[in-house]
Amino acid sequence: MTRSDDDLRSALLQAAEEQLVAATDGEIATRAVCEAVGVTQPVLYRLFGDKRGLLDALAEVGLQRYAARKAELEVSDDPAADLRRGWADHLAFARENPAVYRLMFAPRPWTSSRAKDGVMTLLERTLSRCAAAGLLAVDVDVAATMLLAANVGLALDEIASPRPGRADTVADALRDAVLSGVLVVSSETDALDPGAAARRQLRAQLDEGGSGPLLPEESALMRVWLRRMDEESDAPR
Repeated sequence: MTRSDDDLRSALLQAAEEQLVAATDGEIATRAVCEAVGVTQPVLYRLFGDKRGLLDALAEVGLQRYAARKAELEVSDDPAADLRRGWADHLAFARENPAVYRLMFAPRPWTSSRAKDGVMTLLERTLSRCAAAGLLAVDVDVAATMLLAANVGLALDEIASPRPGRADTVADALRDAVLSGVLVVSSETDALDPGAAARRQLRAQLDEGGSGPLLPEESALMRVWLRRMDEESDAPR
């Protein structure tokens, strides 16, 4: 029976993942992948372009799996608590899918960044909720970069050098250290620059669709004013 391209693509990705999981050096052989599916290498090249394309597609599979997992997490009225749960779930995903996780985040020559960018987008959604609630001490993009760098670095280190019995202790300590630089203490104002904190919260509320009675053009003008105020605040005195 002739198999469709979609079926062949799925079978090749599954075979590639199985080979990647079994590999000790994180490498796969396209010939072996094709043999496992019962096709010739030109079929793989037609569907994925080359080995790099196959690996990028497998990283995308990891992103889809990651996104589906995140969609199942409870979204509460406390975005800071959701952020902590997200940190733990990120590590759980890495521990359960080490081969695919390395593919998604470990640097590879000429690799696509789509999987990592997708994870960053998911993280920024939660951080935007934190900002809208006045809980962020830094801008969303800065917080996302800090958190993802720490979470990914820890996960890759755990995969490379497991710490039986100490993994959770290290993870919790690092999480608390990073979050202390990202989140403001409950009920505190931004002592260094209360204006920046207010602008950050208002911008996040606009991003979350909380502009209320404002027309789209009025929201756009508000963003212009906020940006000018940020620039004025950053200008040397």
